[in-house]
Amino acid sequence: MGKWLNDRSPEFDEILFWKLDRFVRRLSDLATMIEWSLKRGKNLVSKNDDLDLTTAAGRTMVTIIGGIAEIEAANTSTRVTSLWDYAKSQEGWLVGKPTYGYVTVEDDTGKIVLAVDPEACEALHWARRMAVRGRSARFIVRCLKRSGLMGQGLTVATLLRRLRNPALLGYRVEEDREGGQRRSKPVLGQEGKPIKVAPAIFTEEEFETLGAALDKRMKKQPPRRPGGATRFLGVLVCADCKTNMTVHITRNRSGVYPYLRCRNCRSGGYGAPHPDQVYERLVEDVLKILGDCPVQVRHYAEGADGRREIKRLQEHIAVYMRELGPEGRYSKTRFTKARAEAALDKLIAELEAIDPETAQDRWIRVPDGKTFRERWQEGGMGAMSADLHRVGIRCEVTRTKVSGVRAPTVRLRLLIPEDVRERLVIHGDDFAPAL
Repeated sequence: MGKWLNDRSPEFDEILFWKLDRFVRRLSDLATMIEWSLKRGKNLVSKNDDLDLTTAAGRTMVTIIGGIAEIEAANTSTRVTSLWDYAKSQEGWLVGKPTYGYVTVEDDTGKIVLAVDPEACEALHWARRMAVRGRSARFIVRCLKRSGLMGQGLTVATLLRRLRNPALLGYRVEEDREGGQRRSKPVLGQEGKPIKVAPAIFTEEEFETLGAALDKRMKKQPPRRPGGATRFLGVLVCADCKTNMTVHITRNRSGVYPYLRCRNCRSGGYGAPHPDQVYERLVEDVLKILGDCPVQVRHYAEGADGRREIKRLQEHIAVYMRELGPEGRYSKTRFTKARAEAALDKLIAELEAIDPETAQDRWIRVPDGKTFRERWQEGGMGAMSADLHRVGIRCEVTRTKVSGVRAPTVRLRLLIPEDVRERLVIHGDDFAPAL
């Protein structure tokens, strides 16, 4: 129903359903739909339940459902938080997805416990032996995928996270949010020691030697950038293979060198150095074309007020026309007839001045009071990138090799849809906060 609710709501007045449980599954979802219906002037009608927003009983039910939904949401949040806090402090396995290397099984008493997955254990030990011998993580990943010990979707980053996870010592772990990298750390018990929840895959010595071997080959990574390393991802595309341009970073003794490359061209195509300069040129080109366009937001306008006004004018006009007839009270004297005819003319003029569209439920565009230049200056490249991607604007990057020069020449070509001004209108999502 997403398209009907978000884009086609002017086309209907009511949502009909057989029973309430055929429409929603949770009270919180029902409360969201009721709030949306009241906001848009729509009605919810159930054939076999007392739900009708136009009746007193239906409105009373709305109030009750809204209160119950708020209580349910608060209680659910409290229960989930309490469950995870409690689970972290227990030695037994209560809830959650086991770390790679372990599976959940039932013991003799029927209790769910963690056990070592033999295939995963074999893969982890083989990867450790290769790492200790000085093999690169990329080589290990290639061998693991060829042998089938790990899935074809395995990446270097995933393998390193698995090998560095203290859960392989049998400890309960949680996410370590410090340092800008995805790592796990042991959860400490009341005595200040890690909580043991499973048999160890690696001994303490094996885990330490593995970490030392990985540290020896590790390249010092800078902290993650908010939003990722690549700006305008999905907007900048290769002119040859049409895939996204992404930032890759090369490090050597001389320094750090970021460059843009694509996915399908051989060796990523000619690497375009200085991505920031490419971003600046793209921003400059976009501002020249779209910077002065006004920001407009789509709003839903009900036609109920217009319909009521038209009905009122039509009723008054009918009264005056009837009373101006031969037997009407306004036809008895010249004075009353002239006054009535003047009033009738005024009412007819008011009725003709009403735009028929205002009597229909419709979408209207409301100016935000800003231009897109001002919007992007406030939101930065992230806001511009999101808008360009939403609108469907793409920028093709052409890299041409220059003889005797290592860096290629870079040319940008903006691809802007013909209906770009229509697409630039911002469409709100009434259900985004609820979901």
